[in-house]
Amino acid sequence: MNPNIYKFLIKVMKNKKLLSLLFFMIIFSWSFILKADEGMWLPMFIDRLNYVDMQKEGLHLTADEIYSINHSSLKDAIISMGGCTGSIISKEGLMITNHHCGYGYVQSHSSVEHDYLKNGFWAKTKADELPNEGMYVKFLVRMEDVSKRILSSLNDNMTEKERNAKIEEISNVIKKEATDGTVYDASVKSFFDGNEFYLFVYETYNDVRLVGVPPESIGKYGGDTDNWMWPRHTGDFCVFRVYASPDGKPASYSKDNVPLKPKRYLPISIKGVKKGDYAMIFGYPGTTDRFLTSYGVNLALEQTDPAVVKVRTKKLGIMKEFMDKDTKVRIQYASKYAGSSNYWKFFIGQIKGLKRLKVYDKKIGIENDFQSWFSSDNIRKEKYGNVMNDIKDAYSVISKYNLAKYYFLESIARGAEIISFANRFKTLNDCLKEAKPDNEKISKEIQKLKSESERYFKDYNMPTDKKLLSELFKMYSENVPVEQQASVFADIKKKYDLDFDKFADDIFKKSIFTSSEKVNEFLKNPKEKTLSKDPAFQTMNSVYESYQKTNELMTDANAKLAKGNRLFVAGIREMNKDKKFAPNANSTMRVTYGTVKDYTAADAVHYDYFTTMTGVMEKEDSTNEDFVLPARLRDLYLQKDYGRWGQNGDLRVNFLTNNDITGGNSGSPVINGDGQLIGLAFDGNWEAMSGNIAFEPELQRTINCDIRYVLFIVDKYAGATNIINELTLVDK
Repeated sequence: MNPNIYKFLIKVMKNKKLLSLLFFMIIFSWSFILKADEGMWLPMFIDRLNYVDMQKEGLHLTADEIYSINHSSLKDAIISMGGCTGSIISKEGLMITNHHCGYGYVQSHSSVEHDYLKNGFWAKTKADELPNEGMYVKFLVRMEDVSKRILSSLNDNMTEKERNAKIEEISNVIKKEATDGTVYDASVKSFFDGNEFYLFVYETYNDVRLVGVPPESIGKYGGDTDNWMWPRHTGDFCVFRVYASPDGKPASYSKDNVPLKPKRYLPISIKGVKKGDYAMIFGYPGTTDRFLTSYGVNLALEQTDPAVVKVRTKKLGIMKEFMDKDTKVRIQYASKYAGSSNYWKFFIGQIKGLKRLKVYDKKIGIENDFQSWFSSDNIRKEKYGNVMNDIKDAYSVISKYNLAKYYFLESIARGAEIISFANRFKTLNDCLKEAKPDNEKISKEIQKLKSESERYFKDYNMPTDKKLLSELFKMYSENVPVEQQASVFADIKKKYDLDFDKFADDIFKKSIFTSSEKVNEFLKNPKEKTLSKDPAFQTMNSVYESYQKTNELMTDANAKLAKGNRLFVAGIREMNKDKKFAPNANSTMRVTYGTVKDYTAADAVHYDYFTTMTGVMEKEDSTNEDFVLPARLRDLYLQKDYGRWGQNGDLRVNFLTNNDITGGNSGSPVINGDGQLIGLAFDGNWEAMSGNIAFEPELQRTINCDIRYVLFIVDKYAGATNIINELTLVDK
């Protein structure tokens, strides 16, 4: 050691003030290093925007090893499931994602006789794996900045309608050029509210089979009680396999298909994580709105979020009532309930978060700074001077019709299924109404509806749906201004005196859409007259036409808002030229980076960064379905039989990182600095539910399932060693 450093350290140790100062400096610098990075970054720009910072956090890979179009890179192991993310973890196409991402497919295979939701499922051989109709996965081939090509054809004199038409026209040309002569598909996406545009080229595989899933008592342990909360103790994972044609190309399901040979798969680290470790999350985050103005925040707080919560509270209560009475109904409605419940609780948390963190006030501050900035320069004033007034005016119109919009979406479109099911027959109705009906087109539509009906009625319970219709239509009636309601509500008042039980009784007595038998009988010889007189079809037409009119009334306001938002975002970026802005999430591949980290939730409330099997057992409660445990898991705990997956006599279950994620990131791989899988992202924390609108670096955390808990469940609980043997495990 340098003698001068040695003397300095001796001096510090003897001087309490210097020692305290040094300690404070270390802690301060460490907290700065570990500060969460806001941003879901496009991987093609990592080398330019983020690579140095990522190295400082602990990344050991090159930027080219993360994203490359010339050779395999991490991006080739990441897949989009259309609402969730997964990753490839073996050279034979094994794919892992969250339990709740595969939940609907597990439910579709379940019955009273084979209740895979309750008992789990493990394929011991490839022949035992279960195909999933409608399931697909997308691999990103490449992304490309096409902003100049599109923006060069736009001008300030265009209306928003003209602008959008031109964007669509050029985008279609770009997509065609990218996919002609290939098996690829493509999309062009808008970024920064229409200020930039990027092309995404994908390879889509449609043969994906279920390999393994733990029972609900592990995969969704904690249920609604723990959802969005920390500490968490959930084994939120399931395993699929991607199949390809014998020549390795995408193909529909066939017994002749073979396991995919991926360009890249993730090795799995089993050495565990510790505080401060680098953590990178690859995935397909759905939507964020970080540039939302104070007017948008106010609308969410005053109208949108409360409406969603109110309707879903009623809807969930009705489904739960029938699910608790009948095992078959529980299985039929399990996925529907889970889908509605997840964001029901999210919106409750978002309301609280936006208020508690004073997000509205912070947005006002940003807007005031923006106003001062453009007002100080005549050129900027000319460009941005009307932006905030235009946004304000747009919201004043939108707010008049917003409740009608969201009560339709929640009470009707996502309410009683008889209405949305009737809507599927509109195309057939239009075909039948033509002066010269196209029999071939009608025949194809009939076959499609027969197939859809079979799937629909498998998971349908008429008494449940009848009560949903009565209660949710009543809720719409009580909360939407009368002058904005669909015409059917005037009929309900006149004929039934707003007795929605009688209204529902009548519909379910007379409609053909209440049973598979009635629908199949109709499809044998479909008549337009039958549909036009059907009360469910009539009701559907009324409510959907009303919704369309509501949207038309907001057309000009939405156009004004789109233009205002585009200029506002452009101005904010121009005002902060030295700041790196990440675009809002829009279901395209992103990378976020951070570290494993604990957090302080409130005064005197500090949370550690990991949970263990001990915590799982502490929550066990046989009287609460959210916390019932399988006997085998309890036995493994009592025996401390964790195998190679345990640590210091216990087993890590979940852990925290400060990555920036949102919905769509569910199932995303959590990757260490060496490119190895260490966990699966599955949730955010309650204190930061405002994160889609305003990122809170001190509070925002991602909740992840420790990969060693996953391996423990697969190995010791399920005995699925065939899965373990496929994996590349790294313990150094």
